[in-house]
Amino acid sequence: MRTFYARCLAGLLLVLCFGSPAALSAAQHTNVILIMTDDQGGWDYGFLGNKILNTPNLDKMAAGGARMSRFYVSPVCTPTRANLMTGRYNYRTRAIDTYIGRAMMEPEEVTIAEVLKPAGYRTGIFGKWHLGDSYPMRPQDQGFQEVLVHRGGGIGQPSDPPEGAGKYTDPVLFHNGEKKQMKGYCTDIYFDHAMKFIEQNEADNRPTFIYLATNAPHGPFDDVPEELREKYKAMDLKDAYGYTLNPKRKNEKLFDKTSRVFSMIENIDQNIGRLFARLKEIGAYDNTLVLFLNDNGPNGPRYVGPHQGAKGSVNEGGIRSPLLAHWPAQLTPGTVNGRIAAHYDIFPTILAATGVSKPEALKLDGKNILPLLKNEAENWPERALFLQWHRGDEPTPRTNAAVVTQNYKMTFSKPDVPGKLFQLSDDPGERQDLAQTKPAVAKRLTKQYDQWFADVSHTRPDNYAPPRIHVGNPKETTTVLTRQDWRYNGPKGKGWTRDARGVWLITVEEDGTYDLKVQFSKSQPPMQAELTMKVGNDLFHSVVPADQSEHVFKNVTLHKGDQTVDVKIVEGDVERGPMMVYLIQKSTGNAAQ
Repeated sequence: MRTFYARCLAGLLLVLCFGSPAALSAAQHTNVILIMTDDQGGWDYGFLGNKILNTPNLDKMAAGGARMSRFYVSPVCTPTRANLMTGRYNYRTRAIDTYIGRAMMEPEEVTIAEVLKPAGYRTGIFGKWHLGDSYPMRPQDQGFQEVLVHRGGGIGQPSDPPEGAGKYTDPVLFHNGEKKQMKGYCTDIYFDHAMKFIEQNEADNRPTFIYLATNAPHGPFDDVPEELREKYKAMDLKDAYGYTLNPKRKNEKLFDKTSRVFSMIENIDQNIGRLFARLKEIGAYDNTLVLFLNDNGPNGPRYVGPHQGAKGSVNEGGIRSPLLAHWPAQLTPGTVNGRIAAHYDIFPTILAATGVSKPEALKLDGKNILPLLKNEAENWPERALFLQWHRGDEPTPRTNAAVVTQNYKMTFSKPDVPGKLFQLSDDPGERQDLAQTKPAVAKRLTKQYDQWFADVSHTRPDNYAPPRIHVGNPKETTTVLTRQDWRYNGPKGKGWTRDARGVWLITVEEDGTYDLKVQFSKSQPPMQAELTMKVGNDLFHSVVPADQSEHVFKNVTLHKGDQTVDVKIVEGDVERGPMMVYLIQKSTGNAAQ
């Protein structure tokens, strides 16, 4: 009885001092929710002057917190995600492109989740990872304890399970490694699960780190929130692009795509409102740092303020995002800071906000920008930001690259073409090249870029070698090889097209017995297919009847070591690669998925 009354008295004192038990729980730690959208441009926000798009909750978030107004990201998504997760230039991480095996991050890299987890944080990711779908590159291999993601670069891409069929509504997702059929719209699902995650952690008095990375408003665009699409479809969208449309050109397809993109963005905004409401309900509102950004420029022509450029470009329109930071306990509402900063600054900033120390051996490229968000940095040092992306197996110097300082920006298109110099304060549209009139500045920035490129390109031996998928580890008993991660091969060559071919680079950890299941698309009309599969030096062959689109090589031995997987399907005079390959360890009793 004495213990019971003592607990009651202690509880009463806590409530009198701090409010509800939920508020006490929140007061004891700082939560972090990092939200990033996919292909939402840097000006797809009402508070940044977009006259068509409705984003009231993001507008409110911007007004109620702090904002970096010159924040930079990479031109496309995987590089941004690698920078964000590691606090390091993505060229250090081997994640250099978005597909053909170059969207896999070196597993030796340390993510923010891997640093926060040992400090007591519960870590969760909801949505898009795009840094590797197979062991040891999955989010659950890189510090995330609760994982609900789609595979590859997006729903509807070749890494999607066949039954997924590109559905944003009722998608097939992966929950802690298990394939699950979900109910609802994908963005709503991610937010629902993230809110349940933090609510449970608050009940357990555990601090939370959430990485909430939507695949919207990335395509495909055939499955979007219909009521919102109808709303934008009924609007005059001529002012949605920041320039005058050619009156002689038919723009119905452009308007239709924009209405679909805007409906996805407004749906994200609605979920932002739901998230903040839930944080208030569970007493976690004041002490949760919510960060919001987009991953690159817009996926098509749209309003980009006074700038030019879109996704893939190093013009300002392709590499800018607002950074919103909402943290009532620490940040002054309405703070806007114009110093330059970038995605790799998020990692050290989160560490500063949470009070978690950086591992001594870990080398970061980013800087803690919390003093800027608090407007407490009077003597902030000058710095240069470096951004680059292009297709290819490894980076080429001075190719679609930019170096940005507080006053100047130098861009490079090709190695043999002189760089261009712009002074953004006077020329936000990057139209007046000053390289000839300010040669000393151009020379200095070019030298800085060259030094940066040489540095990141020598981070580790064989710096740009693609990571290998590991097979035979008990943490993943069925390895799925998809076109997302294959490498160039075959006469058709590159990419994801139906008739393309590729090979996968794997490391078999131990000799073992496997079933090898091959899935492929059939020609029209269907015909008998000759299937050849080579794993290292071992060759497997079968003739597949015309009415079948898969075959299983049963009870085969895979040998320990680095191997190449090469699968060829021949139907008549057409040669192509498979859609997916499943390497299933028999020793685990796992059945084919």
